[in-house]
Amino acid sequence: MSTPVHPARRVAIIGGGPAGLMAAETVRAAGHAVDLYEAKGSPGRKFLIAGKGGLNLTHSDPQDVFVSRYRERATEVGSWLADFDGPALREWAAGFGVETYVGTSGRVFPVDRKAAPLLRGWVRRLKEQGVRFHVQHHWTGWQDDGALRFETPDGVATVQADAVVLAMGGGSWPELGSDGAWVAPLAARGIDIAPLKPANCGFDIDWTPYFRDRQAGAPLKPVVAHWLGLDGQEHTQQGECVITANGIEGSLIYALAADLRDRLARDGQVQLQLDLLPGQTEAQLLDKLHKPRQGRSFGEHLRRQLGLSGVKSALLFEVLGKDAGQLPAETIAAALKRLTLSPLRPRPIDEVISTAGGVRLDALDDTLMLRDLPGTFCAGEMLDWEAPTGGYLLTACFASGLRAGRGVIEFLAR
Repeated sequence: MSTPVHPARRVAIIGGGPAGLMAAETVRAAGHAVDLYEAKGSPGRKFLIAGKGGLNLTHSDPQDVFVSRYRERATEVGSWLADFDGPALREWAAGFGVETYVGTSGRVFPVDRKAAPLLRGWVRRLKEQGVRFHVQHHWTGWQDDGALRFETPDGVATVQADAVVLAMGGGSWPELGSDGAWVAPLAARGIDIAPLKPANCGFDIDWTPYFRDRQAGAPLKPVVAHWLGLDGQEHTQQGECVITANGIEGSLIYALAADLRDRLARDGQVQLQLDLLPGQTEAQLLDKLHKPRQGRSFGEHLRRQLGLSGVKSALLFEVLGKDAGQLPAETIAAALKRLTLSPLRPRPIDEVISTAGGVRLDALDDTLMLRDLPGTFCAGEMLDWEAPTGGYLLTACFASGLRAGRGVIEFLAR
């Protein structure tokens, strides 16, 4: 008995980021005709920007630690990563001649630290395999007959497809195509969508003009952050951050941004405590603070005895006040180990690294197909999950694109 042969079908992939490209690669390998539609003039623009300072492709964390980075979505995202994890991503990149290495922080980078060679090689290979690219096609929803509708430089275009993968990113980079405009047409179809909100973001703090004007752009390193999660449990992490004119940002802040954001949303306020001198105990600081100043200013005393100067010294005065030197040594030592800042709000969504919220995972089956729109799949950052920077975002986008692509193949086979 012969095996039935399924005819090739036409599949539309909407979005040219890693999730969309991976879905296109997967579906095309199964022999289906693939058309990829990109709103901008070329695919992968956010991917290129992400790699501008050195493409952080993935992370070398053990699998259980890696999966835990996805917080309340760890189970669902972990299932995608079971098919395509960090080591698989490194092996895949090596197929383009892009070798990778593990940095001191455990992050994984291409040896040349560039995104462009990988993206160029990927797009070239997809075109050689027959994937058709259509740029400057901005998806606006569906026609009454179910056709996909696009705004193009030549007017409205409509496309019929046997299956569709939506991979249009979140809402944090509108100039690069991730503008969240897909929310309205999906919501109009009754798809359950969690509101988009900032992730991997900085926070506003009400600095005095004096501090802001003199310290904006100054790096704080190293420091240890202490904060409470939604469950009231204390968390601690060492890292680096940067004072900005509006408040504070940087890799350390991004790592705890979800907790600060959610506490602000629930309680209306939140505290972030910084250990400015993590290499010294409070008792050591107190001993040094008790030493005679010998006529020196308090700021000079801090510099000589504690090694505290620059932005860290300025931040201490910003929080304790200009008369900080008149306070008891015990108060100063405690503040140096737990300097309390009061973030007011996350930065606006259109200037943050990524967004949380999106199509709720409950609206999708295990293949990432929308339960209420059979044949339509979603992948990447437009889904309701989030992760800190460090390669976790990219890895899950790749993995979700693979999952959606395989789901398309299964759907068409049925």
